[in-house]
Amino acid sequence: MTAPDQPDSRQPDPGEPDPGQPGPGQPGPGEPAPGERRSGLRNPEGAVRGLGAATLGLEAFVLLLGIQPIRVLGGELSGATIGLIIGIAVVAVVLAGLMRRAWAWHAGTVLQGVLILGGFLHWSLFVLGVIFALVWAYALHVRRVILGPGGGSAAPGV
Repeated sequence: MTAPDQPDSRQPDPGEPDPGQPGPGQPGPGEPAPGERRSGLRNPEGAVRGLGAATLGLEAFVLLLGIQPIRVLGGELSGATIGLIIGIAVVAVVLAGLMRRAWAWHAGTVLQGVLILGGFLHWSLFVLGVIFALVWAYALHVRRVILGPGGGSAAPGV
């Protein structure tokens, strides 16, 4: 037996697991335990929904406020182009309110593609589409990191 003031000098048994290392089936350092949250957020699903809604809301705001500067700086906008801008902004606001549904994330991705394709009507829509597609891709990345590959527990009918 060793005295309390002396360090334990015994050699560990080769078959005995190291107390500082995780055993088989146990999470390693920095990994969440099974059933444990991946992040320190109290409501990770809500935080991710808020990020998606904020991204789509900002997109709608920029599109609507950008109509006049686009007309002044980039040439004449046709009625179809203005209609497309307003339509995309309205759909973005509606999708921002539906972020609880899993399909809304896919619809938001399609919306970015529609905005990029709007570049055939006016070049500035292509530029805005690329910018917001990159922001949307980052939001999807954050969603995957926080909620994991499954994307959360949003049920289709909820």
